Amino acid sequence: MTILPQAEWRDMAGIDALVDALGARDGDIRFVGGAVRDTLLGIAVKDIDCATRLMPEDVSDRIKAAGFKAVPTGIAHGTITAVIPGGVVEVTTLRRDVSTDGRRATVAFTDDWREDAARRDFTINALSADPTTGEVFDYFGGVADLDARLVRFIGDPLQRIAEDHLRILRFFRFHARFGQGAPDAEGLAACAARANDLMALSRERIADELTKLLGVADPVPTVALMVDRGIFRPVVPEIDADGVARLRHLIAREAAAGIDPDPIRRLGALLPQDAETAVGIAQRLKMSKAILKRLESAMGDSAPARALAYRLGPDVARDIVLKGDGPVDALAALDGWERPPLPIKGGDLVAHGLKAGPVVAGTLQAIERRWIEEDFPDASRVDQITSEELAKALRSAR
Repeated sequence: MTILPQAEWRDMAGIDALVDALGARDGDIRFVGGAVRDTLLGIAVKDIDCATRLMPEDVSDRIKAAGFKAVPTGIAHGTITAVIPGGVVEVTTLRRDVSTDGRRATVAFTDDWREDAARRDFTINALSADPTTGEVFDYFGGVADLDARLVRFIGDPLQRIAEDHLRILRFFRFHARFGQGAPDAEGLAACAARANDLMALSRERIADELTKLLGVADPVPTVALMVDRGIFRPVVPEIDADGVARLRHLIAREAAAGIDPDPIRRLGALLPQDAETAVGIAQRLKMSKAILKRLESAMGDSAPARALAYRLGPDVARDIVLKGDGPVDALAALDGWERPPLPIKGGDLVAHGLKAGPVVAGTLQAIERRWIEEDFPDASRVDQITSEELAKALRSAR
C-alpha cells in the first residue's frame, strides 16, 4: 500500500475542516490529480483538487455550513471552489464521459472512483488519496510509472487522443516535466499519427500548452523530438531544427546568468528571427498584444543592456542579451537599475534661445542619444552634452 507523504499543503488552514465537512470519514472525498502526483514526487504543490461522490449542490451547502465560501466555478461540470483560510480547493463530483468530440466532453455524474479515474489522460494523473488515512488509490499503475518517470496514457492512446486532441501536447509537456529517458513508445507513436488532430483545437489552447511546455526547466529534448516527429507541423510549421538550436543556446545562457525560465523569451528564440513572421505566428495563436510587442521588440539589434532597457524595457533587454552571443554578465548592469528620466526638457532649450518646434525636438533627441550611448552620465556631463548640441542647433538656425 502506498501512503501519501506529509506535505506543507496538507497543513493549510481549514483543509481538515473542509474534508471533514465533505465526508472524509465516510470515504466521500479524496485528494486527486497533481496534488497527489507531486507530493509523491516530493515537489511543491500549486493546486489542490478533490473529487467527491457528493452532488455539486450538496458540496456547496456543506462548504457553506462549515463556514467557508463556496464559488460555483464550474457547477455544470460538477466543480465548486472552496475558499478556506489557507487558500482555495477545487472540489469536483465524480464524472464519466457520455460523449467526446476531441475538443470537449459531455459528462454525467457517477459515484464510481475508478470510472472517474479512467477518464483522465495519464496514469500519473489518475491517482487519488484518502484525506484521513493517506492511502493512495492507483487503478492504472500510476505509482510505478512515477517511479519510472514514465508518462503513459490510460488505455489505448489513440482513443484517449480522439477524446481530447489537446492530450497530444499534454503528453509532451508532461514528459518534459516528469519524464526521464525516452517517452512511452506507444504514446509517442499515437501522438505522431494523430498530430493533424491539433488543427481542430482553438489556437488559444495550443498557445497555452506551448507556453507551459517552454516553462519547464529544460524543454529542449522534448521540443526537438516534437519537431522530428512532425507534431508542430499542422499548427506551427515554422518551428524547426534551427529554432531548437536557438532555444538550446538561450537556455544555456539563462542557466549561466542564473535567470529563471521565461516561456515568452523562449518562444521568441524558438520562432523564426524575423519580427513580421514571429508576430504573425503569435497573432495566429491569439496571443496578447503585450506578447506580440515583446516578441517584435526582442528581434531588435544588440546594444548595451541599459540602453536596451531604456528603449524597450527590462524584459526585452534581457531577451535580446540572452539570445545573443555577448557576455551574459552584461545583465548585471540591470540589477537594481531603474529607467531614469532625461534630465533636460524642451523648455530648457527654448530658454537658451532655440525656437520652439522641430528644432527643439531634434536637439532633445540628439542629447538623449548621446546620453544613452554614454550610459546615462551625471548632471555635469549632461550639461556639457546639452551645450554642444545647443551650439550645433543655434548655428544651423542662423
